[in-house]
Amino acid sequence: MAFNFRQPSLPSRALAGLLLAVLAVHAIASPLRDPKLKSSSVLVIDQKDSSVLYSRHADVAMPIASITKLMTALVVLDAKQPLNESIQLTNADRNLQKSDFSRLAVGTTLTRGDLMHLALMSSENRAAHALGNNYPGGMPAMVAAMNAKATALGMTNSHFVDPTGLSSENVASAEDLAKLVIAASHNPTIREYSTDPSYSVKVRRRLVEFRNTDNLVKNPTWNIVVQKTGYITEAGKCLVMGAVIEGRSVIIVLLDSFGKYTRVADAKRIKSWMETGANQRVVSMR
Repeated sequence: MAFNFRQPSLPSRALAGLLLAVLAVHAIASPLRDPKLKSSSVLVIDQKDSSVLYSRHADVAMPIASITKLMTALVVLDAKQPLNESIQLTNADRNLQKSDFSRLAVGTTLTRGDLMHLALMSSENRAAHALGNNYPGGMPAMVAAMNAKATALGMTNSHFVDPTGLSSENVASAEDLAKLVIAASHNPTIREYSTDPSYSVKVRRRLVEFRNTDNLVKNPTWNIVVQKTGYITEAGKCLVMGAVIEGRSVIIVLLDSFGKYTRVADAKRIKSWMETGANQRVVSMR
C-alpha cells in the first residue's frame, strides 16, 4: 500500500515556522518577565523620565516604619537648623511607643548632625525622636512640617504622626515614597549619611560604632545613592533606595517584605532583572 504525503504550501510552512519562532521566544522570555518579588507593594521607576519599570499595589497606603526618617531629615534640613549644634538626649527620647532598646543612653550629648547620621544610617529611634523634640516649636511643629512637606511633594496618600516611624499611623504608598526618595536623593547630607557603612560617636566617654542597617551599601556591585530600611510588625520589612543600575538612575520601593532577608533578596532580584534587560518586557504585575 502506498502512502501519498502532501507537502504543505509555502504560506502554511511559513506560518508554522513563524509560530514555532514565537513559541521559542516565549519559552526563553517567560522566565525573565516576572522577577518573582516577594514584597507586598513594589515600585521601580526610572528617575530620569519617571517611567514605571515595575509596579505592584504601588498606590496602596500602608505603614512605612523607619522609612519615615527620610522625611524627618528633610524637614530638619529645610529648617536650616545647624548640624553642629549640641543636643542632649532626655527621658522624653527614651519613652517611645515600642522597643526601648537603644545604644544611646539618656544624657548623651551629640550634635544634630550626629543624630541625623545615626537616624538615617542605623535607624536609631532615640536620635530621630531627639531631632523632633529639638525642632523649632517642638514635636507638634515637627509633625506638622512633615505632613506639609508630604503635601508639597505630592504625596497624596501619606500621613505622619511621629519622626521615628515606630507608629503604624505613619503611612504612605509606594508611589508617595518614590517621590520622597527622589527628594532625599537631591540632598548631599542625606545621601552621605544614609549610605555610610558605619559611624562612631562617643556615648558615656566610650566610642560606640553604629553600622548601616542595609548591608547592600557595602556591596561593591551596587551603586547606591540614597537608601533607608524600616521595620515594625505592622509594616513588615521595608526598603527604599535610589541606585544606578546598568547606567540608569532608578528608584526602588519595597514594602511589607515577609521574612528577614526578603527585602534585600528582592532588591537583588530587581538588579538582576534589569541587568538582563527583562524589565523592558513588563510594567505592571498584579
